[in-house]
Amino acid sequence: MIVAEAKPLTEIAGLLGEVRKILVVGCGGCVTVCLAGGEKEVGILAAALRMMYKKNGKELETIEVTLTRQCDPEYVQMLEKYITEDIDCILSLACGVGVQFLAEHYNKWVIPALNTKFAGGTIEHGVWEERCGLCGECILHKTGGICPIIRCSKSILNGPCGGSQNGRCEVNKDIPCAWQLIYDRLKALNKLELLLEIQPPKDWSKARDGGPRKVVREDVRIE
Repeated sequence: MIVAEAKPLTEIAGLLGEVRKILVVGCGGCVTVCLAGGEKEVGILAAALRMMYKKNGKELETIEVTLTRQCDPEYVQMLEKYITEDIDCILSLACGVGVQFLAEHYNKWVIPALNTKFAGGTIEHGVWEERCGLCGECILHKTGGICPIIRCSKSILNGPCGGSQNGRCEVNKDIPCAWQLIYDRLKALNKLELLLEIQPPKDWSKARDGGPRKVVREDVRIE
């Protein structure tokens, strides 16, 4: 999932400036799971902003809506009835994709309330960790399900660097060496021979370095 975290309240208020009425939009997808942008967070943020404005002698009216997803046009269109002339801006509690979809669909100023961090998963309650670099060419079947692009601090594809010691990364001793993890996993699977396969240089054109990417499924497109 996409993991995001809330911007500081004072930063959001500073971005809003002198607005009088805003539409606060949450997302029921990834940011709900990581407790950053769901219905609960929409309510808390809207209330906090109203109180902050009132404390400063100003009035702020908020309309609060949470969509199933902000990255899907069919759900974004559901906001249309809330987009009135007196709405000064939209405050989006979605990842950067959701913010862009709202900005593309409506002629309104859209402000991100979150900072999008990475693609990851839940390690324990309240803790999320990056696990995928979205590189466009997955080799997890060769590395025991451990991604060397993200789990290795240097994104090395063919074994550990010379700086790892006792299974820990030289960048930060709290980070396990990805290649130690890969070795241990492959050994447990009796697949150590996979380490003898030399991985070619990474084709970064399949990742973000090749420009904005698009996936097209002709079998499900509607003409």
